[in-house]
Amino acid sequence: MSVQPYPVLRSRLDTRSPPYTENRAGNQAALDEIAKALSRVNEGGGEKYRARHLSRGRILPRQRIELLLDRDSPFLEIGALAGTGVPGEPPGCSVVGGVGVVSGVECLVSASEATVKGGAITPLSMQKSARLAEVADQNGLVGISLIESAGADLPNQDRIFVPGGAGFRDLTRRSAARLPSICLVFGSSTAGGAYIPGMSDYAVMVKQQAQVYLAGPPLVKMATGEEIDDESLGGAEMHASVSGVADYLAEDELDALRLGREIVAHLEWRKGYTPSPREVIEPAHDTDELLGIASADPKVPFDPREVLARVVDASRFSEFKPRYGSTLVTGWAHLHGFPVGVLANHGVLDSDAANKGAQFIQLCNQRSVPLIFLQNTTGFMVGGRAEREGIIKHGAKLINAVSNSSVPAVTIMTGASYGAGNYAMSGRAYQPRFLFTWPNHRIAVMGGKQLAGVLDIIKRGAAKKKGVEVNEEQLAGTKMLMEHAIEQQSTALYATARLWDDGIIDPRDTRTVLGMALSAATNAPVEGTMRYGIFRH
Repeated sequence: MSVQPYPVLRSRLDTRSPPYTENRAGNQAALDEIAKALSRVNEGGGEKYRARHLSRGRILPRQRIELLLDRDSPFLEIGALAGTGVPGEPPGCSVVGGVGVVSGVECLVSASEATVKGGAITPLSMQKSARLAEVADQNGLVGISLIESAGADLPNQDRIFVPGGAGFRDLTRRSAARLPSICLVFGSSTAGGAYIPGMSDYAVMVKQQAQVYLAGPPLVKMATGEEIDDESLGGAEMHASVSGVADYLAEDELDALRLGREIVAHLEWRKGYTPSPREVIEPAHDTDELLGIASADPKVPFDPREVLARVVDASRFSEFKPRYGSTLVTGWAHLHGFPVGVLANHGVLDSDAANKGAQFIQLCNQRSVPLIFLQNTTGFMVGGRAEREGIIKHGAKLINAVSNSSVPAVTIMTGASYGAGNYAMSGRAYQPRFLFTWPNHRIAVMGGKQLAGVLDIIKRGAAKKKGVEVNEEQLAGTKMLMEHAIEQQSTALYATARLWDDGIIDPRDTRTVLGMALSAATNAPVEGTMRYGIFRH
């Protein structure tokens, strides 16, 4: 195995400078806030309900996942902070999910958080489950569901019922696509939830714990007059010996997890893509320094090459068109042995940067090379000169290329993500395989000050047309409220709580997260395309 003779990135980072020290302190403070939020999520429903769960001889949901995964294997959690601070939603949305290795196979694992409202499904937990299913589908992953749920959160049934059917549809479509689904039932799985084991390829139920039925005993009595107990109606032993819904009967929870691992082992799973063998060499520069590179203030720029020097293998990077379109850094590298094409913002996107980015994406697709987007931009250049240069048509080329690219893409939001820059750099709407953010990340149509300024101009213009005086005090108050609201709604924590990304990561973990994401993505074939929409010239 040989190292690709790409140039080694040199670092100009001064770790003794005040900006570095301030950046590190600001990002650490943000990470501390994230850690507190994660701690609340990991507590599930709280000490009372965790204790009640354990008193019944049950294993906590996160421990179930840990016992299912291979020893010491990592777990790439998706949407860990979903629901945090969202009215009516529990932190974590009563679902735990992500990518982990089971019997040597990367799988999408999800578990009901049974200590939170009995694992009931809320509107946002349904969205989170849909995102987890999308990850399995896009990346060709085996899916494993650990079920113990009270079903739909009935007060919110009007927001769950119709879109909830997509989950069952997707299960059957993944089966048709030869992506196996495995369901381990640890407790209640009622009403619509009964179709999860029913539509999975493999169903394991725990004796004297699993209860799977379309209607529980009270509803059966109301509907038919029949009096029947839980076990006779839908217990694990009945389904294993009479109905045939259960394929395996587990003696206890540990046995169910063992059976799940056994099922994955006999799949004889093979990845859709394996890169050429290559020695994996750690970056030449210290990854710990990533915490001090980006400012906690998204308006303060930084060179993305300093990030790449601490993320890619051996800090080697072959830059493409370094003298053209300099506000977008593009080039090739390897990351944990995977060949990758990188697009990283170094300022506002102008016409040259857009053209360069579109061409680079085409080149990567021509060679079937996965893409990494390091997003930090205030958007596209505006103004008379930019419009005359054709910023709209050139920006459209980049968005066209991103939209139609078929190689796996992983996006890391390292700073600002404003306006159409979010789209052009493979934001959530453009379906990157994975999308994670740094804690300093900000996302909005535009910054709070800019939006408040636009509001000021519009209000003054409207008043002038009407021939009335502007109420300066009232306008100043409105601007202040608007700016504050936008700033609050553009934080990393606000965005991740609403599933606009897959999670907030410590910048120092960027290399590891990218490696896990690329590895998961290559369970599906990696095939580029040369088919794009019309490019306006």
